[in-house]
Amino acid sequence: MNKRIALVTYQQQARYTAGVTVNEDEQLLKFLQEKGLDITSVVWNAPEINWQEYDVAIIKSPWDYHDQIDTFYAWLKTTEQAGVQLLNSAEMIAWNSNKKYLLEIAAAGLPIIPSKLIEKGESPDWKSFFGLWHTDKIVVKPCVSAGAKNTMLLTVEGIEEKRDQLTALLQIEDYLVQPYLNEIEEGEWSFVFFGGVFSHSVLKTPKQGDFRVQHYHGGTISTVPTTDIFIHKAEAYVDHFGKGSLYVRVDGLIKEGEFYLMELEMIEPYLFLSTAENGYENYYKALMTLLQ
Repeated sequence: MNKRIALVTYQQQARYTAGVTVNEDEQLLKFLQEKGLDITSVVWNAPEINWQEYDVAIIKSPWDYHDQIDTFYAWLKTTEQAGVQLLNSAEMIAWNSNKKYLLEIAAAGLPIIPSKLIEKGESPDWKSFFGLWHTDKIVVKPCVSAGAKNTMLLTVEGIEEKRDQLTALLQIEDYLVQPYLNEIEEGEWSFVFFGGVFSHSVLKTPKQGDFRVQHYHGGTISTVPTTDIFIHKAEAYVDHFGKGSLYVRVDGLIKEGEFYLMELEMIEPYLFLSTAENGYENYYKALMTLLQ
């Protein structure tokens, strides 16, 4: 096999790497090169890149895609038209880039954090959501975002304070509204699958007084043993919506013995490869299967 491979990343920004002690992209690149692959790191929107020179593009960490989503969609299309094999596929990534996919997953009968879509330009009755879910806090997040961008935790009292901001944000794009679940304080699980096969899991816990688990918001990562029952529950999402994928990270909460999906990460998730004994090897095996 003599394929030229691009490991697709982004123009690095400190806000995405704060709190990260392991440069996963660099370690993965080195690991795959040592396996004999012809692979280099390439910034997805670098203007000087001729994508026709590559046979395969592994979408690893275009972490700024949501800040220029139309440009990203156009890049997916032109790269695919250039004959480059995208992993994950352009169709899968485009679908996963808008959190409205959660409603499709719920319609398939798989548990998600309850979610309501507020379309661009709407003026919803914000206070009604508290009664709908019998909660004293709600989470409001853009449908196209990453890293908790423009994500707000609101109380009934706080709605009035944020009303003008919410109205302005809804003039720009669609949003999802969800009940705040206290279980997030116990941690959000990430189950990582390569080629549809479970590899490893981690528990992400927010810092005291916060609800965001991302490392650049002060969240911490721990390798806590899980059970087969939750691995199988996470696997159901991959089986339904991740066929043909190189990687899928299934993020969710456990509440009263049930797993509830928060997000299905199929674009640019940090994969916690160094936390698992065979993390890099599992990734490599799945990649080789897809390259055959």
